[in-house]
Amino acid sequence: MSKTKNHTTEEIILEAAKKIFQKKGLDGARMQEIADKAGINKSMLHYYYRSKQMLFEAVFNNAFSLLAPQLNTVLNDDSSIEDKIKNFTKDYITFIIKHPYLPSFIIHELNRNPEFINKMKEQIGFPNIDKFKNQVALEVENGTIKPIDAQQLFINIMALNIFPFIASPLIQGIIGLDKKSFKQLIEDRKTQVADFIINAIKN
Repeated sequence: MSKTKNHTTEEIILEAAKKIFQKKGLDGARMQEIADKAGINKSMLHYYYRSKQMLFEAVFNNAFSLLAPQLNTVLNDDSSIEDKIKNFTKDYITFIIKHPYLPSFIIHELNRNPEFINKMKEQIGFPNIDKFKNQVALEVENGTIKPIDAQQLFINIMALNIFPFIASPLIQGIIGLDKKSFKQLIEDRKTQVADFIINAIKN
């Protein structure tokens, strides 16, 4: 089997596993079901991934590696806090619209296995907020923004961006939105979330 064929087969496996894990979680998923979804036999699946845990971690790492470097780049560039909030919100929402399974997938795994965060921290591009914290402290000192703890601000940014995706059925039900209207609401949040946070902290 050629390298190209190997690469293609592994991509097919990861895509099939992602769909099964997203639907059934780690405990509910079965290797045979993933093999069937990928269109290969179980022996071939085990050739690539000896256990369901190894496959799950590969899917999880692949998912997180798509998002983490983008967020880290925004947090550590030389833009102002205001621009960071705008860019973080726009980039995050744009990315998750294309990969809507990611927030629930990541949160589910971290709740199931809190220690897994230690493995994630070893990845290149894992978000680091040290520069962000220093910038917030400096802008508070300069009077550009109101006194606020940088960690609380970061949590606020994350929460306002993540929650609509992990709670989309609840939000649609309470507000009474169809899928098309909800999609537009999410598009609008690319600017509205940033504006809300900036107006809340600006002097």
